[in-house]
Amino acid sequence: MIEAIDVKKSYGNLPVLKGVDLVVKQAELVTIVGKSGAGKSTLLHILGTLDTADNGKVIINGEEVSKLNAKKLADFRSRNLGFVFQFHHLLPEFTALENVCIPAYIQGQSEAPAQARAKELLDYLGLSARLDHKPSQLSGGEQQRVAVARALMNKPAVIFADEPSGNLDSGSSQDLHQLLFKLRDDFKQTFIIVTHNNELARLSDRCLVMTDGLLSSN
Repeated sequence: MIEAIDVKKSYGNLPVLKGVDLVVKQAELVTIVGKSGAGKSTLLHILGTLDTADNGKVIINGEEVSKLNAKKLADFRSRNLGFVFQFHHLLPEFTALENVCIPAYIQGQSEAPAQARAKELLDYLGLSARLDHKPSQLSGGEQQRVAVARALMNKPAVIFADEPSGNLDSGSSQDLHQLLFKLRDDFKQTFIIVTHNNELARLSDRCLVMTDGLLSSN
């Protein structure tokens, strides 16, 4: 599913990733933990094609994404990858339904099938009564579930999540964690998650520790 080979990244004279190797299988939920500044988010962004490595390869579904030009990479990302962040990044002027539809519209889908898919996802996530609500009318947990639905919209091969429960209270965090595992079980969804949440790390299929720019098993 995903393979990283000798991935290195520096910012100026500061080496952040020092030769990371990683293999993640389909339907695996992998967490990455470590101290702030250890390189977790940098690795996530490189795996998710949001940033580029200075050295090494990233292969997703057999495609060496590190070789794609900007246009092909953007298309690959839109079709194959989903993202969930600590801060939901929902567009405030749009409803929950409209926010979820955005990735489909970017891919050129027409309104009717896009909305049908979005409604199906929001119903699955328990938000069928909130379709027409804007983000300001939703709780933090509801906003994050909308963000999860948006990430799932184009049926991505993998979802990358950066501190997905970091901005939620304990009850909403537990609900989100249960949802992630349900998605893995129901849809064979693959997740790579950077987190400081010990419970999520403990429950994950595999927990990796980032220390000084290198990964090790927990």
